[in-house]
Amino acid sequence: MACPPERRIMYLLSRPKAQAMYNASPKVSVIVPFYNEQDSIAPLYEAIVRALQPLQIGFEMMFVDDGSKDQTLARANQIAQRDSRVRVVKFRRNCGQTAAMAAGIEYASAEILVTMDGDLQNDPADIPMFLDAIDSGYDIVVGWRHQRQDKLISRKIPSRIANWLIGKVTGVPIKDNGCSLKAFRASVIKPIPLYSEMHRFIPAMASIAAPRIAEVRVRHHARRFGQSKYGLSRIYKVLLDLLVIKTLASFAARPLLWFGLLAAPLLLCGTVLLGYTLLSFALNGTPLSLPLAGCGIIFVASAFMLLCSGALGELVYNLGDMRDHEFARLTQRLRTRIVPVETKAQ
Repeated sequence: MACPPERRIMYLLSRPKAQAMYNASPKVSVIVPFYNEQDSIAPLYEAIVRALQPLQIGFEMMFVDDGSKDQTLARANQIAQRDSRVRVVKFRRNCGQTAAMAAGIEYASAEILVTMDGDLQNDPADIPMFLDAIDSGYDIVVGWRHQRQDKLISRKIPSRIANWLIGKVTGVPIKDNGCSLKAFRASVIKPIPLYSEMHRFIPAMASIAAPRIAEVRVRHHARRFGQSKYGLSRIYKVLLDLLVIKTLASFAARPLLWFGLLAAPLLLCGTVLLGYTLLSFALNGTPLSLPLAGCGIIFVASAFMLLCSGALGELVYNLGDMRDHEFARLTQRLRTRIVPVETKAQ
């Protein structure tokens, strides 16, 4: 679960001239969450600078410390004191990668946002490819780790199954939803609510706005420092989030239809049980079967409650703040398209 705003605190650690640079609105914000990555933060900072400095564009780095217990925050502060392009966000406790990315996205000021992991497995040298794809008209660019340097059983196989399942359920067939190296137009990503483990479902969440999505092949390196924070235990979270995404994408504008579909089998079963009990009593004089009649009443009552919940959802949608047609104005594209972008061999 994402941490509420009052549980996190933000530090802007930079020299006085930083404010003028931020007012100039840099073109690119690189958002990197860190959790106990004290040995990775300095090499990653240097790699980002090497990748973006030659482009001669304004950029900033949002380093999000997700409640680290080592020297990650101290080293991030040292970098921020030396380089005004670095901004540091600190969480009071560990809130998870999605919450960290959401905070970085919230505070980023550029028109293009790039997210990546802080463990040095993503390569900042690939960022220019993402920027080229954004400049060519795409709204979201997703990385594909085609030569993934992870364990086969615990990481690769579950990831392939999950990517196939996510593509089938959401209708957004991305090869590598788990790759954190992505680029977004700020106008598309900032309105999207992120919680739980939703950072890997951002393209599916954004599909409501029908953005143009591209995939690019990216490098992937073996972890150099520390240990992975993920294992097989995250599978059930992904499945639950997938159910939420499917519900939001398919029935956000029609909640009564969704609840009506859920209520239909209950109403049918309840009607059959009550009808059978009453007909047996009326035609044959058979005593009322309390178990059958009770189950029928429970089923009918449950169906009625679901229909009422759907009606309440309709009121919330029509009178609330979120409208899918307003969300769709974020982009003028007519439908979601995923286009593989050919890049030079890595």
